Amino acid sequence: MSQAVLPLLPAEACSVGPSAGLLEGPEGGVVFVFGWATYSYAAADEVGRRLAAVQLVGSKIATSAEVASAFGVSGVTLWTWRRDYAAAGVAGLLRTRSGPKGPIKLTEALRARVVELAASGATLATIAAQTGVSTATVRVALGRVGPAEPIIEPESASDPVSDPADAGEGDEPADPDQADLAVLAEPVPRRTERVAARFGELVEAPVVITQGARLPQVGLLLALPALEATGLLEVAGQTYGPMRNGFYGLRVTLLMAVFMALLREPRAEGASRLHPVDLGRLLGADRAPEVKTLRRKLAELAAHVRGADLQAALGAHHVSARPDPVGFLYLDGHVRVYTGTRQLPKTHIARMRIAGPATEETWIGDAEGDPIMVLTAAPSQSLAAELHRLLPDLRALVGPDRRCTIVFDRGGYSPAVFSEIITAGFDLLTYHKGAWARSADQAFTTVDYRAPDGSTHSYQLAERLIELAAPTTQPDTNAGPAGGLSLRLIMRRRPDGHQTPILTNRTDLTAAEVAHRMSNRWRQENYFKYAREHFALDALDSYADLPDDPTRLVPNPAKADAVGQVTAARAGVAAANADLAQALDVATAQAGNPRNRGTATVDPAAGHALRIAQTDLADAKDTSRATPTHRPLGQVRPGSRLLETERKLLTHAIRMSAYNTESTLARLLRPHYSRGDDEAHALLREAFTLPGDLQITNTTLHVRLDPASAPRRSKALAALCAELTDTQTRYPGTNLILAYSIKDHPNH
Repeated sequence: MSQAVLPLLPAEACSVGPSAGLLEGPEGGVVFVFGWATYSYAAADEVGRRLAAVQLVGSKIATSAEVASAFGVSGVTLWTWRRDYAAAGVAGLLRTRSGPKGPIKLTEALRARVVELAASGATLATIAAQTGVSTATVRVALGRVGPAEPIIEPESASDPVSDPADAGEGDEPADPDQADLAVLAEPVPRRTERVAARFGELVEAPVVITQGARLPQVGLLLALPALEATGLLEVAGQTYGPMRNGFYGLRVTLLMAVFMALLREPRAEGASRLHPVDLGRLLGADRAPEVKTLRRKLAELAAHVRGADLQAALGAHHVSARPDPVGFLYLDGHVRVYTGTRQLPKTHIARMRIAGPATEETWIGDAEGDPIMVLTAAPSQSLAAELHRLLPDLRALVGPDRRCTIVFDRGGYSPAVFSEIITAGFDLLTYHKGAWARSADQAFTTVDYRAPDGSTHSYQLAERLIELAAPTTQPDTNAGPAGGLSLRLIMRRRPDGHQTPILTNRTDLTAAEVAHRMSNRWRQENYFKYAREHFALDALDSYADLPDDPTRLVPNPAKADAVGQVTAARAGVAAANADLAQALDVATAQAGNPRNRGTATVDPAAGHALRIAQTDLADAKDTSRATPTHRPLGQVRPGSRLLETERKLLTHAIRMSAYNTESTLARLLRPHYSRGDDEAHALLREAFTLPGDLQITNTTLHVRLDPASAPRRSKALAALCAELTDTQTRYPGTNLILAYSIKDHPNH
């Protein structure tokens, strides 16, 4: 009979890695290694307990995380024990009184001196050297952090430094403010709340900020003040209301999606490439949602079918928050190319110069190039038709009395639409389309213009009035004789002599400002390009589709065939006439022969062929006239489909808000960064990935970022942090006011 295998550890022992165990009781503790009692200590022998923990790690029997978890201390505490043991042996493990060892140095006189030096522009290190205190005391004197409180050892384990050899013997935290914070602190598991959420008893998990040092991607929190300005969280809450009970609610879902977009992982599957614990800390949770959870939450929101309402509400918030840039509304169509197998309607793809299956959208932006809202365009509709359809929406967007200028390209050219725009209380700015008379070279003058953003431009311009035939419905419009529309025609000449005609009804603008505002339309094109590369503008966020309207009239392919037959028949008649002319030439040449006595017979086949060709042309024309130009879609393409738009409108809103957030931060950053015009967005992309510290003092959440890749970049970010701190923004879902700073560069 075989004997049962005896356990290596007592039943009450706690496992310490795969080879060791710890058994503690009222009389002390015993450490077992491979079943042998290796270390023991009495209940009052704190030094022996610390020595056992240090030697378990030093002998590589267990990792720092495993030992810290078994002994119930943090990773920082265990790291401190190992450092003290390496420096002074067992004597270094003796407990010493925590806190300051001498009298308090921060007197009122010293505080006033620190404030005086800070006002003169001195750095923290300079102030500390001149006053004889640490930089941590300087920060307390300046009110950037509260005075340090007694350190309470957390019960949860963390492993900020797995081996002292990696950090160097006797190393200390680089930042004194970091001494009270666990490096790479692990969030407290939220098991109870997750169980409640599983049974539907939790509306949404409350925010729990994990304090710690050198936490990854803390730079994402720089986006919160600018994100609040976009109104995404507020507007979405009003549009959709609370989500179904669960651990993750609307706040986490939207913040997660925005943070992912700023990290250039805008699609839901990008969550698989980001560490869930790292993002979870920033979301006020123990871990971020996984891909399937994020998709499920987005699908829940899309099921409300309120994407258009969300876009309209975001647009209204944009107009109220930034009234100046929306004095000019830029409209343009955008084509999202589809490369799948579904039978979608085809449209012209300008950037590819082909026609292919795609979804059309109409985007509205402001004068600074930031998107305001997007609407799904009707299939195969021109921009002029979209302008006609959207005029009531634009009036609702800007209010009943405000007069804005609508800027668009040649796709919206239509004198009838121009009259509708002016009648609706708007102004227009667009390019002329069709035939027009070029201006003489001597009519042009060079004009310098200083834009609102401070940039200077030089244009060669000429101007005259032009009359367009269009119906008018209001007597106070600029109507010419016979119902014409009188507009300003401003010609812009390039150095190569090319002339660009610009139309507007505004008489209060100079020709230079008109040219500048029209050229700003390319900011919208630049947004499309940037968003395609960085924010997955054209991504297929949902594979769902729906049937197209079978009664919608579409071009009849048979009409094109019939027109082709007419063209071919005309070519046949022309060829028959040519053959008959050749036959006549031959007969004339034969009649000139003396032998034929001035007579000759024309080949009858040529005349017969001409009569047949003329009959074919008449039949082709009759067939073309009888063939309708348009037919219902159900008869032309019975299986035509359209892509589902609700999910796309939702993700558009999220990514628009992310882009507007980044653009706002870039505008704040440019005055403090010499290369801001070219590298502001690149610097922000780096800033979003910076690690940093999170620390709560009273009602303030301090966000201290690690230095950037270069001192000049850190200096620019420090100025940005000061401006963001002044906004007094609260972390969403809490009363914690965000205070931003960036650590000094080493040796600077």
